[in-house]
Amino acid sequence: MSIRRLVSDRRNFLQTTAGLATCACLSQPAIAHEATPRSATVASGKRGVVATVHPLASRAAIEAFERGGNAIDAAVAASLMLSVVDGHNSGIGGGCLALVHTAKGDLFAIDGRERAPMKATPEMFFRDGKPDPTLSQVGPLAAGVPGLIAALDQLSTRWGKIGWKESLLGASIVAKNGFQIDVNYARNLRESVNELGKFPESKRILLDAAVMPPVAGNLLKQTDLSATLSNIAIHGATWFYAGGFAEKLDRFMRDSGGLMVADDLAAFKTVDRMPIKTNYRGHQVIGFPPPSSGGVHLAQMLGMLSQFDVKAIFANSPARGLHLLLEVMKRAMADRAYWLGDSDFVDVPLGLLDPEYLRQRASDIDLEKALPVTSHGQPPNADTSLFGRQKHTTHLTTADREGNVVAITQTVNTSFGCKMIVPGTGVILNNEMDDFSIAPGVRNAFGLLGSAANAVAPGKRPLSSMSPTIVLNDAGKPTLSCGVAGGPKIITTVLQLLVRTLDLGQSIDSAIAAERVHHQWSPDQAICENAVPENVAQALRDRGHSVSRIRSGAVAQGVAIAADGTLTAASDPRVPSSALGIE
Repeated sequence: MSIRRLVSDRRNFLQTTAGLATCACLSQPAIAHEATPRSATVASGKRGVVATVHPLASRAAIEAFERGGNAIDAAVAASLMLSVVDGHNSGIGGGCLALVHTAKGDLFAIDGRERAPMKATPEMFFRDGKPDPTLSQVGPLAAGVPGLIAALDQLSTRWGKIGWKESLLGASIVAKNGFQIDVNYARNLRESVNELGKFPESKRILLDAAVMPPVAGNLLKQTDLSATLSNIAIHGATWFYAGGFAEKLDRFMRDSGGLMVADDLAAFKTVDRMPIKTNYRGHQVIGFPPPSSGGVHLAQMLGMLSQFDVKAIFANSPARGLHLLLEVMKRAMADRAYWLGDSDFVDVPLGLLDPEYLRQRASDIDLEKALPVTSHGQPPNADTSLFGRQKHTTHLTTADREGNVVAITQTVNTSFGCKMIVPGTGVILNNEMDDFSIAPGVRNAFGLLGSAANAVAPGKRPLSSMSPTIVLNDAGKPTLSCGVAGGPKIITTVLQLLVRTLDLGQSIDSAIAAERVHHQWSPDQAICENAVPENVAQALRDRGHSVSRIRSGAVAQGVAIAADGTLTAASDPRVPSSALGIE
């Protein structure tokens, strides 16, 4: 079934694919209606598989496979379609981190994270001498320089087989003809209506004549976004960064009091980063380096867990196993708050991954009692041995039979980013500047604290929790790809996916559906999904954890590759999701 037919016959499509439609709100994550997660959506295929949060995006990936493309082409197609149908989570006005394993066995980490404008200063979010977090979350100062288009262009050019023009035009058609918003998209609009209503273009496109949000089932057409995607298809990424889009953004920012100008777009470049490689239980876990904090802290947590027989601990007591995970989460997230930032600008110690340091960090973990973590640790050679200098979110992953595997996490940060659409373009701008630490002791939209390492600076990339992850077996072959949307819960959720698959031997779909916990050090609170049994939650309280409940946390996507080459994609049941395969 083609994208055109899916759009024109949407009513039937929604009926026959119930539960496969939209993505997560990360500042207040999207939730399933029931407290207990359902089974994950699963698909298999010999040629390729894809997992995303929207059926139109997954269908776009399959159509790329059908045109002769590989997993990289499929990932690009899915990403572009998500920019149209999942705009509250991500889009071409935002950025991404992409982890790639090629058919030749090479690994690449492509940094398409947004950058601060060159006129940015540490004081830009202060008024009358005091920090004002609303300025970093809503309005023109909140937007960083978008990087998604540059990253997708690089992915398509370097490793794709069919180019990205048809995928751009396919997304453009859906933007022009419209798609029916579902309950999750409608809820995000409803929760953002007051802020969206402050900006004329956002109000015109996303709200109705009475400045009210559309309801589920309404058709959303984005003709300006359609034209933007068509122009990129015709003229290439240059049109976005040094052509028509850049001119319109420059004019809009100057008129609205923003700092980003055309020169910031023209200067944007993706960065090839060195992936982080961690040995764990006979596998090599590949993560993303700074400005992602995810790869570093996943490696830290796995290093701490390697001191324990995790499988036996969970078999003895699920509560004890979750307690152990919460304790390693606290220690890693304390290090995140102090040490992590853009390694092109600040010193991020390699010693954070030092085995002896991680043994020391884990040495005081008591399996029967929660202990306070008062501060970050002090890794060895913190000033000399350093990483190289070189939300609202969604994740997608693809794989093909040749061995290409792609994990992309992309975002505009909180729902609908800074709530502003660039006039004449349909492009929703991110509010990624809120991921900087705007002042000591001031939490961002996700409640995270930061230090001077993550302070605002011109051209700097804000720290990210995005954690695209690929796992290789002892022969260097990919066995798993996964990633998550959910602010700081991204990091802790990926950890739990790895523990459940690598330690507990669960399938990727079972791991994705399983109940989860989260701890981000500050506040000192163990967050449990409602699906965590009450006797387990009570056992955590008995160990000294302050437990709070949420209906649902982060949203995951994953792909597993079996020894015989069988490809399986799984999509999170916490929101309507879509996994598809092609034979």
